[in-house]
Amino acid sequence: MRFSIFLSFFLLASPLIAQKQPFSAAQVFGSEKTGLLKLLPTVRGWADDSHYLLVKNQKEYAVDVKTGQESDYQPKGDWKIYPPTSALTGEGGQNPTFSPDGKWLAFTRESKDLYLKNLTDNQEKRLTSDGSETVYNGYAAWLYWEEVLGRSTQHKAFWWSPDSKYLAFMRFDEAKVPVFPIAGAVGQHGYLESQRYPKSGDPNPLVKMGIVEVATGQTVWADFAPNDDHYFGTPFWTPDSKSLWMQWKNRGQDNLKLFAIDPASGRKTELVSESQKTWVDWLTNVHFLSDGKHFIRMSDESGWMHLYLHTMDGKLKNPVTSGNYTVTGISEIDAKNGLVYFTARKENSARIDLYKVKLDGKGLQRLTFGDFSHQVQVSPGGSYFITTYSNLQTPPKMALLDKTGKLIRELGDAKGADFDKLAVARTELVRVPTADGFQLPVTIKYPTNFDPGKRYPVLISIYGGPNAGSVYDRWAYLPASQWYAQEGLLQVAIDHRASGHFGKTGQNFMHRNLGKWELEDYGTVVKWLIDKGLVDPSKVAITGGSYGGYVTALALTRGADVFTHGIANFGVMDWQLYDTEYTERFMDTPAENPKGYQESSVLTYADRLKGTLRIVHGTMDDNVHMQNSIQLVDKLETLGKHFEFMVYPGARHGFGTKGKHAQAETARFIYRYLLEKPFPTEVWE
Repeated sequence: MRFSIFLSFFLLASPLIAQKQPFSAAQVFGSEKTGLLKLLPTVRGWADDSHYLLVKNQKEYAVDVKTGQESDYQPKGDWKIYPPTSALTGEGGQNPTFSPDGKWLAFTRESKDLYLKNLTDNQEKRLTSDGSETVYNGYAAWLYWEEVLGRSTQHKAFWWSPDSKYLAFMRFDEAKVPVFPIAGAVGQHGYLESQRYPKSGDPNPLVKMGIVEVATGQTVWADFAPNDDHYFGTPFWTPDSKSLWMQWKNRGQDNLKLFAIDPASGRKTELVSESQKTWVDWLTNVHFLSDGKHFIRMSDESGWMHLYLHTMDGKLKNPVTSGNYTVTGISEIDAKNGLVYFTARKENSARIDLYKVKLDGKGLQRLTFGDFSHQVQVSPGGSYFITTYSNLQTPPKMALLDKTGKLIRELGDAKGADFDKLAVARTELVRVPTADGFQLPVTIKYPTNFDPGKRYPVLISIYGGPNAGSVYDRWAYLPASQWYAQEGLLQVAIDHRASGHFGKTGQNFMHRNLGKWELEDYGTVVKWLIDKGLVDPSKVAITGGSYGGYVTALALTRGADVFTHGIANFGVMDWQLYDTEYTERFMDTPAENPKGYQESSVLTYADRLKGTLRIVHGTMDDNVHMQNSIQLVDKLETLGKHFEFMVYPGARHGFGTKGKHAQAETARFIYRYLLEKPFPTEVWE
């Protein structure tokens, strides 16, 4: 029904669309203005519960929510002006971080040891002295930076207590972690980097948590066996600085524990323990209530991500939310009135809304409105919020609302003056059924001169990993996509059952068999598109990078009966070649799951390749080593298979400085194999 209605829309609307103005190459790829969109106001958060912060002409203003009056904003507090942090740390200083009271600066030097500088007398204190080529204090080992603490930390692995009296840090020992060689080709003789990188089943870095008392410089160690094979996650200081809460996971990653550590002694007390049959993800935050007696934890143990209220000793008081939907985060907690403001994918898994609920789980209320996806900023007391909202057909708008969801005023509209004059490619979100009951979300971007009686070449862009969906009902204008729509390419994004739309219940399908359900679900959607008369089955292309590169290569081999063309960018071709923490979370170790590793490897299905596959990799990729693509290339050559291979010399996990070249080469691929048109060289130069 949905599809027939949509075809009717196009039959009626096509003459109108044809009258609209197409985008020129200069507008899409150059600097020529289109009038399609305009900037929204820049709101940087809240000054207090009734004034939001607006940035105009590089100046910050506090805006009264009731009157709209703007006044100059000056942050409160005793601010001091210091020289650049590089001058404070000296040569080799990394991640300089001021203490909350502004009296100290903590930093690491040369990735090895942790230092403090007293900003009152400018005296430097070295806190650790055993740093070496394999021991790092306060500086994360690669595995922890990539998979546990996060890239945004820039390897920072130390944390100030709120009262500035303690500094917690992780100590890493990588002596037993295997070394992977990464070759650089610059110069006459080239050079070699030696990276400590644990691949599936390898020894991990040994990690300890130290807590330094700033006044004395003395370190105590959290009470864990130093040689145990486990993981520590990001820690959280309690607001009163009396306890450091540490996350612990076993090597199998199916048990997560939260411990309270006494900073004076290192003694640990278990607060929460969560086990699942598949895996347990790290906590990204612990939300402490202002009453000092409770905290809220997020967990997907029920099969969906929800909020749980605990007392400070770890005992569960009650679930705050429940049901078959995903909570995406907490925006504000009003402990005084017993309310939690949170975001969730409840009305529609492709949209995000703001809700409030009582701490006892009663009185759930949606605060946002319409068939839109919302990005919200809630005031510190929860009295107001600002939402930036859109959907696939509607450019972003910004509005101010009160705590009941009542509109106070519209703040901006990104729709430009010439929006309605331009032939913007239409994007639709549909749900495609699987044989076992899932309704897979799919976005379809139609050619601007869509003819319902014609079949089109299709390009499917994916990532594909667990809980890493890309299908949302929100505005997303990409110039290159608009261009391809004008050239007659159908463009599709698909989220499989484990993408996040179906909670942890859907993600659990991927346990011990990465690749299986992605291809199963993607294949279902492609067949649906073909059955609806939309897609030319001889031109089914797929592309992605990293995990998406893996899925692309798997699609052209294991899924060769469905997928005909693919560009696999820097993908994992065999999960034995990727790191421990990520891979084993889903697959367990190769020794524990040999069948799963074999069935998930692209190399296993290399003999099935019959379409056109382009493999792309950076020669110095230190995340997904080029070893992955080289092993696939070797296998394909041995089998006598035709394929394309492109390398980017010196590039890490991506295209390096040659993104424009990669974009042009992707375009050449699309024009040659899918559009079957001459490549417009002048457009891409």
